[in-house]
Amino acid sequence: MQLATLPESASNIDAAASTRPRDGEAILNSRILIVDDEMLNTCVVQSYLELDGFSKIASTEDPTQALGLVNQFRPDLVLLDINMPVLSGLEILKAIRSDNATAHIPVVILTASSTSDTKLEALENGATDLLSKPVHRGELLARIRNVLSVKAYQDRLCRYSEELEIAVRERTADLEASRLEVIHCLGRAAEFRDDDTGKHIIRVGRYARIIGEQLGFSSAELDVLEPAAQLHDVGKIGIPDAILLKPGRLNPQEFESMQKHCDYGRQIVDGPPSNDGEIVRRHTELGAKILDSGRSPILSMAKSIAMSHHERWDGSGYPSGLSGTDIPLEGRITAVADVFDALSSKRSYKAALPIARCFQILEEGRGTHFDPDILDAFFARRNDIILVQLDLSDPN
Repeated sequence: MQLATLPESASNIDAAASTRPRDGEAILNSRILIVDDEMLNTCVVQSYLELDGFSKIASTEDPTQALGLVNQFRPDLVLLDINMPVLSGLEILKAIRSDNATAHIPVVILTASSTSDTKLEALENGATDLLSKPVHRGELLARIRNVLSVKAYQDRLCRYSEELEIAVRERTADLEASRLEVIHCLGRAAEFRDDDTGKHIIRVGRYARIIGEQLGFSSAELDVLEPAAQLHDVGKIGIPDAILLKPGRLNPQEFESMQKHCDYGRQIVDGPPSNDGEIVRRHTELGAKILDSGRSPILSMAKSIAMSHHERWDGSGYPSGLSGTDIPLEGRITAVADVFDALSSKRSYKAALPIARCFQILEEGRGTHFDPDILDAFFARRNDIILVQLDLSDPN
């Protein structure tokens, strides 16, 4: 193996340093690893680098230590000999390129071989550049600087890409939080009509999520179901206070008006209703109308819930008289969550029922009011339901 040429005169080195571009000063902080089984070659290359201002240099004459140094030293550049005993430079190069943690590190091959096949094999295995021995100081330093300049630019691009991804995630999280807050505010706007705290909508959403978990919903599906269920009664916005807050039982005309909140909810999602008479006539559709954005999965599900959470398993519900599995699953889930919270919560016109009695009433509605499978999922999570009811209880 041929040895590298000896260092050039100090005057030539000083002249080379004087032509060094100012924007390349940061390159001098780069970490460089030299792997060559000939100590003299290593010393000569290292002296060139040190005289040019590089100080973070590691080296080894034992090729078996090369990969360990690559992982420990994390060099910005590897200067690698090819013809070495026990482990060749090409084998080391292949190992560097096969590891995702090191594959991006530029590798400049220093070789005494003049055959084109060796050079081609090195390039095919991922060599960044090649230098023939004996190395010329000026060419060595110029190529090293070029390689490190490209790596520094690529590193900046990677950092920028990572920073951009972080910024996008943060912005997306902010938008999601704002969107959910708007949804929550819309639900509270309706619920404050007959619930001073507005916690009813939070509890119903949480109960619906628990039921969905038990039924095997994915995390993404639960993140849609919970806020959508919170908008189940948004159509109450269209119900007169005299009916909504009436302490006693509603007469047939008042109950008919109350049933319209489902249509009102649909219309609130869809957009402005065509006329006031239509709003008064169908409140469930108004709630669905409010929620129909055409693009948001949450509002799309909320529209379905607004229209279906008062349907009954036996077909005796409203507004469409759907029965069985014709009732959307999210509507069947919210029906159980909503009724349980209505039974277990105190309102101005009624007292809260004991939890045991609430469960009993739900069970009595099995197969008539409620989907039996939904009730099974609800009862299977009885303890979680009670914890939510306690944690989010209304103030006395």
